[in-house]
Amino acid sequence: MSQVKPAFWNSSSIGELCDLINGRAFKTTEWSETGLPIIRIQNLNNPDAKYNHFDGDLADKHRIENGDLLFAWSGTPGTSFGAHVWCGETAALNQHIFKIDFKESYIHKKYLRYAINQKLEELISGAHGGVGLRHVTKGKFEAAKIAFPARAEQKAIAEKLDTLLAQVESTKARLERIPKILKRFRQSVLAAAVSGRLTEGFNITDQDYYQSIDEEIIEDRKLATIPLPNAEELELAVSFFDGASWDRWKLYALEQLVDSKRGIPYGIVQTGEAQQEGVPTIRCGDVKPLYIESDNLKKVLPEIEDKYSRTRLRGGEVLLAIRGTVGNAAVIDDKLVANPINISREVAMIPVRGNISSRYVALLLQSPGGYRALAEKTKGVAQRGINLSDVKRLVTPLPTFSEQAEIVRRVDQLFAYADTIETQVNNALARVNNLTQSILAKAFRGELTEQWRKDNPDLISCENSAEALLEKIKAERAAAKLVKKAKAKVRKG
Repeated sequence: MSQVKPAFWNSSSIGELCDLINGRAFKTTEWSETGLPIIRIQNLNNPDAKYNHFDGDLADKHRIENGDLLFAWSGTPGTSFGAHVWCGETAALNQHIFKIDFKESYIHKKYLRYAINQKLEELISGAHGGVGLRHVTKGKFEAAKIAFPARAEQKAIAEKLDTLLAQVESTKARLERIPKILKRFRQSVLAAAVSGRLTEGFNITDQDYYQSIDEEIIEDRKLATIPLPNAEELELAVSFFDGASWDRWKLYALEQLVDSKRGIPYGIVQTGEAQQEGVPTIRCGDVKPLYIESDNLKKVLPEIEDKYSRTRLRGGEVLLAIRGTVGNAAVIDDKLVANPINISREVAMIPVRGNISSRYVALLLQSPGGYRALAEKTKGVAQRGINLSDVKRLVTPLPTFSEQAEIVRRVDQLFAYADTIETQVNNALARVNNLTQSILAKAFRGELTEQWRKDNPDLISCENSAEALLEKIKAERAAAKLVKKAKAKVRKG
């Protein structure tokens, strides 16, 4: 496979082919509600971005018409830079965007756009500025070399790229929809799990389970004083969790299901400055849906953490975010407690008893019904949160232990299936993203039009050749410069 451009092709710098006109630096005081829309970089990259408008006198060079070719030369790599064909109404051009002025009878517009965008990585690597905001200077842009075939082949390349890249974008769009579908699938699985539908018809083997739970509550003085959920709380729970299949389950207040000696507390109130060495502390942002993000836990001075030994984790506890993003829940893995680890006041610890599945409780809290039940009690505007008293009173639908285990097994099985699909989709997306660059590389090595050149030799030779075309462009641009200089002398004279 050839790695160089075809013999019939030439190359040229962008500056030899066209003129670049920078946009106007509009002041915020010039913005208005009416007039011409001002094209800013965000308007090129996001069709839903809001427009500012300008209702004053505008030089013709800053006036953009439908079909003009533009190049965004400033911003953040990966999101801002690029050539675009303007497809809107008459508009005003903002700074940091070049209007690319060229003769379309010699240069195919879409080909030029593809050729420029194929050079983006090279242009950005030589851009000025830091990691965030960067600028491609006019000189760098004009000096960039692009492949230059005959005009007819430019058109053929652009048409092939239009077709192939449209297929790539269509495939990418379909793949990008799948994670959203999988997210809805997981939520549906959780909703079915905690409503009883997922295990409907399950053969119950431990009918004495509830008796043992109730006996523990009666025997424990603290638990015995906790009132059962009232009729209003039960009715809300049924509506939150869609509990149509709870006829075989029993409902408890969450506090009745925990180790009464530990209760449901929150953690360290004032964690102090982060330490290089200390006790890792889980905050609300570390509690993700059904897992703990433990890579960057804040470390607290041991003398501070030592005052909160009650919330020092032992493994198996359910953690619930009760500040900020209220509702994320996860079970503490035994591996995390190999060394001392604690929680902050943004997190509630729910140490369920040994005859209750921690994983089931986490699934319940993370379910759509769990979110709704917690959201009902969440207060605050700037700092959203839920009181521990409301967490303790949360109505908890409890299947038998064997059904809890079956729910966890089925949910984990379905989630693993969804995770496998998501991994495959992400791998496919990575290949699709690489495919765009691969197709562009093939196009500008002449591989997409190899057969076309064999079929159309007259369109790439003699007066139709790329070399002849470049000579015409150079001659016309040189003549235009002489005319421009002559007019400037007349104005001065």
